[in-house]
Amino acid sequence: MSTKSAAVVEGLPKATAGARPQLNRATVVFCFLAIYLIWGSTYLGIRYAVETIPPLYTAGFRHLTAGVILFLWCLAKRLRPTWAQVRASIIIGAFFFLGGHGTLHWAEQKVPSGLASLLVASEPIWVFILSAAAARQWRLNGTLLAEIFLGFGGVGLLMGRSALTSGPGVFIGSLVVLLGAFSWGVGVVYSRRSHLSGHPLLLSALSLLAGSLQLLLAGTVAREYRGFSIASVSSRSWLALAYLIVFGSIVAFTAYNWLMEHYSPTFVATHTYINPVVAVLLGWLLAGEAVTLNVLVSAAMVIGAVMLVDRGTARLQRGS
Repeated sequence: MSTKSAAVVEGLPKATAGARPQLNRATVVFCFLAIYLIWGSTYLGIRYAVETIPPLYTAGFRHLTAGVILFLWCLAKRLRPTWAQVRASIIIGAFFFLGGHGTLHWAEQKVPSGLASLLVASEPIWVFILSAAAARQWRLNGTLLAEIFLGFGGVGLLMGRSALTSGPGVFIGSLVVLLGAFSWGVGVVYSRRSHLSGHPLLLSALSLLAGSLQLLLAGTVAREYRGFSIASVSSRSWLALAYLIVFGSIVAFTAYNWLMEHYSPTFVATHTYINPVVAVLLGWLLAGEAVTLNVLVSAAMVIGAVMLVDRGTARLQRGS
């Protein structure tokens, strides 16, 4: 979401290579830096974009532009969607982009980008809980349960101190970010259980297009156009939106898709641990966001719990 960036569609099936050929080292390094650094920086980009552009329209135009470019790429590769793919993409787009990214863009009008990134980092924990609930198979042990409580303890610290004391609207905005993380988790579980086949590039393009149209419709229903003037958009917001489209969605997504074709999903998913660290540092360095001891402790708890839950889940899958 995540973020996960705006173009990440982690729940969609990805092509993986059985025997990995010799890869260009510079390409590998560039792709990993893209998903580590660019996706980590998108939280600050969102904050700057929504300063003078309505949030749902920001997310909608961002994903619409990226989705159109990727869909044209699919057409050039002679990839054609089926009705089943379109229908599933509408549902996935609602959970990922309307529910996941729409809430994030709206909340970052008030919530500092670093705090938002740490709350979004709880997504893998939600995915684990929702997956277990959907399968009705709670394969928990004491260690895994402790790791889940560690993660939620970190979220509780963020909500209890950082969000409550950061200013008006931050606590409500933080709750909305958590709701978006939960929505993204639902989308991941749905996409996994739908067993939808198809080229990952096409599936991602369809979901981006579906989600963007829903975001633009929601923004119109919410009357975001009232009082909005293109002339009032600051240069920083335009630059941030362009950065989110070109780098956050297209460049980083392409890198992510390439890595998923050549490396295991678990290895590629290490961006989940790095993105919040990058977001917190950039928010502190460039936007003057406070990095208190409470934020540092909470960050360590959340990121540590996500890493441990991922490893515990992998062990459970290997043992099944």
